[in-house]
Amino acid sequence: MVDTDLEEIEDLPPSAKLVFKVLEYDGPLTQKQIVEESMLSARTVRYALERLEEIGTVDEDIYFADARQSLYRLTEPVAADGNGVDESPKKDACCAE
Repeated sequence: MVDTDLEEIEDLPPSAKLVFKVLEYDGPLTQKQIVEESMLSARTVRYALERLEEIGTVDEDIYFADARQSLYRLTEPVAADGNGVDESPKKDACCAE
């Protein structure tokens, strides 16, 4: 989320916040997958995605498995404190030698 304040997300409707959380937890998804995960209507998900795109929180990409659909992803992962998350791979404690 480049230059996107946590306040902008807080000002969004509840449906947009839910779509944001679904994308945060489940990663890049199509609109249809977001509808299934969130249990919101397709129209509500479309509106939420539009609002998230307006503030620069969500990117829309081509879904190569089905070019008729788009793949939505967060522009940058967000931690609970509002800061970006470091996605560097970490070793499992159970597998460390």
